[in-house]
Amino acid sequence: MLPLANAARGRRMSPAITITDVQVILTQPVHSRLVIVKVFTSEPGLYGLGCATFTQRVFAVQAAVERHLKPFLIGRDVDRIEEIWQMSMVNGYWRNGPVLNNAISGVDQALWDIKGKRAGMPVYQLLGGKSREAAAVYGHAEGRDRQEVTENAQRLVDEGYRHVRIQMGGYGGAAPAVHQPENAPAGNYFDPRAYGPTMLAMIDHVRHQLDDRVELLHDVHERLHPIDAVQFAKDVEQYRLFFLEDLLAPEGIGWFSKVRGQSATPLAMGELFNNPHEWRSLVTEQLIDFIRMHISQIGGLTPARNAAIFADVFGVRTAWHGPGDTSPIGHAANLHLDIWAPNFGIQEWYRPSELEYEMFPGLPRVKDGYLYPNDRPGLGIDIDEKLAADYPCEEIIEQWTQTRLPDGSSARP
Repeated sequence: MLPLANAARGRRMSPAITITDVQVILTQPVHSRLVIVKVFTSEPGLYGLGCATFTQRVFAVQAAVERHLKPFLIGRDVDRIEEIWQMSMVNGYWRNGPVLNNAISGVDQALWDIKGKRAGMPVYQLLGGKSREAAAVYGHAEGRDRQEVTENAQRLVDEGYRHVRIQMGGYGGAAPAVHQPENAPAGNYFDPRAYGPTMLAMIDHVRHQLDDRVELLHDVHERLHPIDAVQFAKDVEQYRLFFLEDLLAPEGIGWFSKVRGQSATPLAMGELFNNPHEWRSLVTEQLIDFIRMHISQIGGLTPARNAAIFADVFGVRTAWHGPGDTSPIGHAANLHLDIWAPNFGIQEWYRPSELEYEMFPGLPRVKDGYLYPNDRPGLGIDIDEKLAADYPCEEIIEQWTQTRLPDGSSARP
């Protein structure tokens, strides 16, 4: 027993590895502006990377990390991930907003990356090990009309995808010409009343053109009035979607009980959620089938792990948000959760450009409809900072979020 006791004392006496610096890397390799947080440690050469991407407010997140979190974090023990997350969340007193949550996520994911590197293990091993070898993913098939959507969906199927999200005419749909009043302001117009018939016709066309074994998904993107959303979920039931995504806005989650009472269409919800109070009742009352939060929006891997465990108790599966405005670091973090979670359902995948693969060595690739992790320690992904600097973030005003109803009224995007 003596040698073990001496070894234990030796470990206790080892100095803690601490945070020495926190750096924000902004880059825009394609359309979306990305926010990467790099946490440096007192161990030479040891650092971690995390995703803090809130693409519409990148500079606000940058300021939150550099001006508020960084001074708070310097000198803290990198092993104390849970304590750092909890203290970071309450240190500013006001909490549960997307800017702060994304800032905290960047640090949180970086600390998990560091933990894995220190352990010599991928993060999924630290979460509990593999539940599967790879994560099934769905790709996006879009088009100006139903035939173009079908052709793009077939291309994905030919590449090995067995889950395809089908959209037509962008969010809000390709409705007939919108009848606007005189002097209507510019904006991204859509007609919620025309949405249902237009999209049902598109889904019907695609369903009858593709192999029955291909799973179809559709994203409403909160564009319907609640009562119309109830009707749409009923009407689309005949097509047996894998799931219907974001049928309602977070402000309208009370309507999910009415949807559930009327339709057996599987429902996925959550990309705009910020805190557990928003998804708790949907999970405990089994009103949705998939949680699909943007993990940096809720604060990182630590709360996402907790959300997955909570959802599993009630038979709800995961489908983490994974579009182009999740950074490659965030996609790697999603994959570690996917590989571990017993209640994994599906993973959204955005098909990165070759530039992104070059800029983020270790970014996973899809093979025959499955996303495979690598066995590198931590999150298994890095960033070429010199290349990232060649693609700085533009200062832009988002256009697609300036949505309007036919009479010009502002609408949720």
